[in-house]
Amino acid sequence: MTAISVLIVEDEPAIAENIAALLTAKGYTPSAVSSGPEAFALIRKRKFDLILLDIMLPKMSGVDICKLLRADPSTADAKIIMVTGLDRMADVEEAFRAGANDYLIKPFDSTRLFAKIGKVMASP
Repeated sequence: MTAISVLIVEDEPAIAENIAALLTAKGYTPSAVSSGPEAFALIRKRKFDLILLDIMLPKMSGVDICKLLRADPSTADAKIIMVTGLDRMADVEEAFRAGANDYLIKPFDSTRLFAKIGKVMASP
């Protein structure tokens, strides 16, 4: 079985490194970028099984990135979990309207992260 490839789009290096370490320990293959333009450049080069997407990013919000991924036929079926410190219901609803598969509020523990990943990866 091939390892699940995960793109982490997170502008806080410590958070990105922590998530990558958790994923690596569980056998996933993580890659990380810190901005929307970097994410798009990498997604055009290769397909990821899952995208962990922060909302508050430089240059372009995660919500805008999610909308663009959903609008492009080559990435419309991407599995996307928003991972953010924004915890207002309006932020959660906006992320789901943009096309997010799930939403994880920072800070989170690894059990919650892997529960969300398992749920999203099992969905059609």
